[in-house]
Amino acid sequence: MTFRILADESVEEAVQRIAREQLDSAIDEINDQGLNRHVVVHQVRKRCKKIRGLVRLVRPQFEDAYDHENAWYRDAAQRLSYVRDAQSSIDTFDKIMDHFQDQIDHKAFAPVRKRLTNRRKKVAKDEAGLRERLDVFRERLHEGRERVAAWRLREKGFSAVQGGLTKTYARGCTAMTKAYQNPSTENFHEWRKGVKYHWYHMRLLQSVWQEPMQARCDAADLLSDYLGDDHDLSILRETLLDRPADFGDEATLQALLGLLTQRQVELRAQAKWLGVRLYAEKPQRFSKRLHSYWNAWRSGVETELQTTREPESITIC
Repeated sequence: MTFRILADESVEEAVQRIAREQLDSAIDEINDQGLNRHVVVHQVRKRCKKIRGLVRLVRPQFEDAYDHENAWYRDAAQRLSYVRDAQSSIDTFDKIMDHFQDQIDHKAFAPVRKRLTNRRKKVAKDEAGLRERLDVFRERLHEGRERVAAWRLREKGFSAVQGGLTKTYARGCTAMTKAYQNPSTENFHEWRKGVKYHWYHMRLLQSVWQEPMQARCDAADLLSDYLGDDHDLSILRETLLDRPADFGDEATLQALLGLLTQRQVELRAQAKWLGVRLYAEKPQRFSKRLHSYWNAWRSGVETELQTTREPESITIC
């Protein structure tokens, strides 16, 4: 299974193949009774996000199907989000404790973790409900797979991906600026979604030039992690403030909220350092550069440059 466009296939063929592979993997994961059901939820939700990233890459050429397919996989994944949110709160709490381990008294915060764990157990007890949701989810995936054969793109070659690539990159630039001008949870979350889609697009186009594209994939992945941790901290804060009396005395709660804020300041500083580099180019210039990579890849210029004895005689631009 390869989440990238390959040299021996058209963009349309690649999009159909990748979608089928992701759907087949998700169905297999649901059918695998040896996998923990909560692990399955995490995996199949990722599959849906990857498919949404895939169709977003070809969005302007995806005839009239984009809106329907994007909403289909978004809504399917959201029906399982409550499972992820319950576990995420515990994971985020543990990360905070580890990050500040030399500065805090862990025992003082133990009651908070216990209450978060109790919330998680309530979700875990509903195994029958979760299995039913996964069964419905699997049926939706089968329905979605049947539609893939009818997916058509209006353009071929780089023209099939250029519009979606450029638009997603441009939105990421705009979202980054907006997030730091108005640092709200919503604005940083929007930027994170843009970064995630850009990461998927770089993975899909990685074959055009392996080493530089791998470096860009790694940078986008790391930035997505920073922003994902930031968002998880915001969700944990909302959970604590929604019913503060459930999480111990006020002094302990305020101390924990202070740690969340401090960690978010650190993460957003790290994200900015990386973001200004990832989005350093203007969208059209970025698109033009990727177009050049694409042309070299498709024409075999890269291979020719590696094997010729007189590289200075070759014109590539």
